[in-house]
Amino acid sequence: MTVVRAPRLYIGGAWQDATGDGTVAVVNPATEEVVAEVPQASPADVDRAVGAARRAFDEGPWPRMTPRERSDALGRFVQAVADRRPELVDLIITEAGAARPIAQALQFDTPLRYAAWFAERAASFPFLDPLPPNAGPRGLGQGVILKEPIGVVAAITPFNFPLYLNLVKVVPALAVGNAVVLKPSPLTPLEALVLGEIADAAELPPGVLNVVTGDARESAHLTTHPGVDMVSFTGSDAVGKKIMGQAAEGLKKVLLELGGKSPNIVFAGADVEKFAASAAAGFTIHAGQGCALPTRILAERSVYDEVVDRMAAHLGKVTVGDPTDPKVAMGPLIRESQRERVERYVAEGTAQGARVAYGGTRPPGLTRGFFYLPTLFADVHSSMSIAQDEIFGPVGVAIAFDDEDEAIAIANDTRYGLAASIWHPDPVRAFELARRVQAGTVSINGGGGGPNPWGPFGGYKQSGIGREFGDYGLLEYTQLKTVSWSAGRP
Repeated sequence: MTVVRAPRLYIGGAWQDATGDGTVAVVNPATEEVVAEVPQASPADVDRAVGAARRAFDEGPWPRMTPRERSDALGRFVQAVADRRPELVDLIITEAGAARPIAQALQFDTPLRYAAWFAERAASFPFLDPLPPNAGPRGLGQGVILKEPIGVVAAITPFNFPLYLNLVKVVPALAVGNAVVLKPSPLTPLEALVLGEIADAAELPPGVLNVVTGDARESAHLTTHPGVDMVSFTGSDAVGKKIMGQAAEGLKKVLLELGGKSPNIVFAGADVEKFAASAAAGFTIHAGQGCALPTRILAERSVYDEVVDRMAAHLGKVTVGDPTDPKVAMGPLIRESQRERVERYVAEGTAQGARVAYGGTRPPGLTRGFFYLPTLFADVHSSMSIAQDEIFGPVGVAIAFDDEDEAIAIANDTRYGLAASIWHPDPVRAFELARRVQAGTVSINGGGGGPNPWGPFGGYKQSGIGREFGDYGLLEYTQLKTVSWSAGRP
């Protein structure tokens, strides 16, 4: 396991003690053991971190470096992350409870790929676009559009994919010249603190990256701080609304990647077996603790029973248990409170008339750790709470539909719009249906090629504001300036 050499706050390029004497216990959700104690930051510590970031941006070299220089520095940063893969994977397992295959492939390798893309793209990103010549009564005009860094970015991340979300906020924000104050979830702070060590190893200028701990109080102090220019947040829609309100006082830019209740739609004629295997795996990734996971299974009525039966069979093969075991597919939920939330929704779904087709209980024999069996509900109506609310656990709901129009209506019958999936025997028709789904990302027949760093990611409706990844994600961390001049007189 990775051990942070000095579990202190990382501010201004140095490890500093918190101003208070409070600590935060980091608990292994698989064993319920306390694995580390980190300092509890205070608003005064947040002030210090913002001040360091402010100086780094206003007076330091980082935003004034050439794009190639920043790219090279971030390349060293990403390589330092890659060099610590075994340690960081173990830390992901210990701190977040991710099963080893998920920790390796999805929680480490995927964000590393994105971070490497951002680091390299920083060198060739078009920070200047020419304006077309403008001829008018005052002569011939020329100009450019400059894409400049916003300033100090507050990056606030949740517990479910700590390293992933820390990297895909910090690296693009830095790539375009901003300074960052990173505040991770109090449940999973260790991976963020390791990034402080990595910033040292990569010799980033002091204050460019700062890491502070804390809970809702420190988050609110950060989002309302006059020294912060932008807030980038990933988490629930309920908290996202609060952050948007807090940032509104200072008219700060906000980038919000929030909740989801993603539909996974299968039509008659599609490969039901392939779909069932993919659908069962999809909503049990990291015990269902993912905003874009396809938790609503919409099946055409003629294949509905077969879909439910095949999914139940595949869920029976999902091994739940010790996440350090490479043969285990699903680890625990993050805390007992999250497991109790899942249990409340399972009870509520049963009371509303849905049928448990698989799971619905804690796994037998696992007396320690916050484990829960993968659970599939059948005979679900779209109005049920289990079909509307983001449960954030390994719970899928199966809903039948009769035709395309009903499928799209059910798919869009949600306050969310983060992701969706369509399985159809005709890919052309599937594309036409994808255009009708209100979601920021839609995959067809399982998608292809894996995560694409060029593709923007974000949500419709209450799933968020703005986009991450690709050039669109870099643009979110910039502001535009038009500069024009005369190229000739009338």
